[in-house]
Amino acid sequence: MNILFLTLLDFDSLEERGIYTDLLREFVKDNHKVYIVSPTERRKKQPTRLIENGNCRILKLQIGNIQKTNIIEKGISTFFLESQFQRGVRKYFFNIKFNLVIYSTPPITLQKAIKDVKKRNNAKTYLLLKDIFPQNAVDLGMMRKNGIQGVLYKYFRAKEDELYQISDFIGCMSQANVDYILNHNKGLSRDIVEICPNTLEPRRMLYKDQKNEIIKKKYNIPINKTVFIYGGNLGKPQGIDFLIKCVDANKNNKQVHFVIVGAGTEFNKIKAYFDKEQPPNAQLFRQMSKYEYEVLEGLCDVGLIFLDRRFTIPNFPSRILSYMQASIPVLAATDCNTDVGKVIESGEFGFWCESGNVKEFNHRMDLLCDAELRERMGSKAREYLEEYYTARHSYEIIMKHFKKNV
Repeated sequence: MNILFLTLLDFDSLEERGIYTDLLREFVKDNHKVYIVSPTERRKKQPTRLIENGNCRILKLQIGNIQKTNIIEKGISTFFLESQFQRGVRKYFFNIKFNLVIYSTPPITLQKAIKDVKKRNNAKTYLLLKDIFPQNAVDLGMMRKNGIQGVLYKYFRAKEDELYQISDFIGCMSQANVDYILNHNKGLSRDIVEICPNTLEPRRMLYKDQKNEIIKKKYNIPINKTVFIYGGNLGKPQGIDFLIKCVDANKNNKQVHFVIVGAGTEFNKIKAYFDKEQPPNAQLFRQMSKYEYEVLEGLCDVGLIFLDRRFTIPNFPSRILSYMQASIPVLAATDCNTDVGKVIESGEFGFWCESGNVKEFNHRMDLLCDAELRERMGSKAREYLEEYYTARHSYEIIMKHFKKNV
């Protein structure tokens, strides 16, 4: 099969690690040919080019600046995305007959390119639904359904509906996602919506058995405390105010130590708290390389998940996979609509509480100061990952359709 994958992620090789590259390597392993459109923003000053490596070709498509720019430039760049992707596929892959097109949200604005390939090649289409937009923006107060902003909401809602309509199959991260999509999009057939979770190719964690003093000293991590790590995006969806409250409520707790690593729109807010309060048992690091972060993560005892309590859509953070790979239990503080807490507790590899409830968070945190409990839950986390969340697992979910339909 010839597979076309459309993404906004900027990567140059399938050897890079992530939920999409790990999945695409599974297609290559089974001798499928994979073609990828992975954009590079104009600020990098890299012209459009094609990278070829065996059964994989990556089109590095130059686009306008979308991240770390003003709202006007971002809006203009986003507007032209569809036509740029469409022209890029036509120009560089004009002689390829695609059997399957895979794409993910965000964004929801690549319909032109998808429809073009679908019509021209009679290709099947598979949406990896990772983001329910624009409702997530409404939940966080960044967009409204009424008034002047309502016009923008209706536009994006129409684009979302169109994306669902051109998708032959929609893979959702969890059962709560499946239920939400079906309940809020009455025209969708239940036959095309299924669970296709975030997955990765599990790696052996070299540092898990080497929690030695030398590496901990490098990062000034205490040896005799339970270390809780949060790694990932520090933005509005994570409800950073509650993360700060949890750190502040425990700044005199001699048993625990917090390590926070990441970047995002709310990084300066949490940095301002650290600069002012200087919590003695917490550290804040800017975003690290993947390797450096995994080394640090391997020294820690518990992984933290935070989501804003206002969400009505069921998010399922991919960050949880990294914790499970490191064989550490997970403590999640989220809204009540996601089922990530249900998965964690039914799998017996951590605890959940509602975001905003510091008392309940502290109670579960105290439970995880028990080394024996952590060891047991950490082992279950790795076992659960290998049973349900491997890249091979999601690959087989997708391929079960196309082995008979393509």
